[in-house]
Amino acid sequence: MSDAEPKSGTDLYAIRRARGVPRAAIALTVNGAEHLVSVRPYDVLLDVLREQLNLTGTRRGCDMGTCGCCTVLVDGRAVLSCLTLALEADGKVVKTVEGLATGEGLHPIQDAFVRHGASQCGFCTPGFIMTAVDLLERTPDPDDEEIRCAIAGNMCRCTGYVTIIEAIKDAAARLRSPGSGR
Repeated sequence: MSDAEPKSGTDLYAIRRARGVPRAAIALTVNGAEHLVSVRPYDVLLDVLREQLNLTGTRRGCDMGTCGCCTVLVDGRAVLSCLTLALEADGKVVKTVEGLATGEGLHPIQDAFVRHGASQCGFCTPGFIMTAVDLLERTPDPDDEEIRCAIAGNMCRCTGYVTIIEAIKDAAARLRSPGSGR
């Protein structure tokens, strides 16, 4: 076996790091701030957000796109950052849960989650909130079924989803009311 061939069971990421995989510079606008970051071809957006930009509100859950904990908005649409290559986000606008609150306070969705007790352990909450932001931007007055469909890719092991649905409905009503500021 030559040195160029990995041995069975070898960590391919370690091999790539050892070989000095070339990096590319990408530009991101994250939560309104511009960033220039250096990424490898296989780096995912989740890792850039957490490790390079220290935005740890975006959670690492399953790393397979099945739990929704890593949901962020890219150009206004909900995406799973564990499945999005960082290179794909070059030149894009990214919003994380840290970018929702303003000097005026929590975003109405964040506030509704607090008031309805929609987060218990809180691990999945940022993903649900970012999914709800996307939903309410596209569908300002969703019914229960539309909410259920929108959050179907997010998993919670604590709440039973009832309070999450109630919080999203409440936030939708608040966002539709005049003077909500959002």
